[in-house]
Amino acid sequence: MKALLSVTCCLLLAAAVPAVAGDAAAGKEKSTTCAACHGPDGNSIGPATPKLAGQIPEYVAKQLANFRPGAGNKPAERPNNIMAGFAATLSPEDMRSVAAFYAGQKLIPEKATDTNTIELGQRIFRGGIAEKSVPACAGCHGPTGAGIPAQYPLLGGQYAEYIEAQLKAFRNGERANDPNRMMRMIAARLSDAEIKAVANYIAGLR
Repeated sequence: MKALLSVTCCLLLAAAVPAVAGDAAAGKEKSTTCAACHGPDGNSIGPATPKLAGQIPEYVAKQLANFRPGAGNKPAERPNNIMAGFAATLSPEDMRSVAAFYAGQKLIPEKATDTNTIELGQRIFRGGIAEKSVPACAGCHGPTGAGIPAQYPLLGGQYAEYIEAQLKAFRNGERANDPNRMMRMIAARLSDAEIKAVANYIAGLR
């Protein structure tokens, strides 16, 4: 059952993001505005802002595109007032270049800080929760949270607080830019305690 859930997750999300081939040097120049929140090398200084260093470029490019409002006042796929203003200044080529720059930076990973929830978090990440039809996170994001290029983002070493916030945003519908609603469906089946535990575990993955 666990294997089936993981395969289903991957099949639903596969090929959701087009390949990226950006100019990292141009992306570095474009990223100067990003540095205030994400750090000059993509290692942000606080959990309110995600680390981008080492992130799979297709994922970063997709998020930038999703932050950008559509034509005719169409709302962004991922509403965020701060990111919308920045994304609106970028062309698709700029987005690919910024993504390429961050992909080439070295991630300074976070740590799992709550030893009491490590076992639960590990169990969810590696095996899912069969009775809730929750697939293993590792099925799509890899056993170390490294992600799968062009398909699923890097999670390992990210701030636990940020991961927790995003899972809750998926659960309550505040974030809805996941292909095929997969993350919303998964998060809806997780309790606050389960979200906190798996987020803490992911922060410590290498």
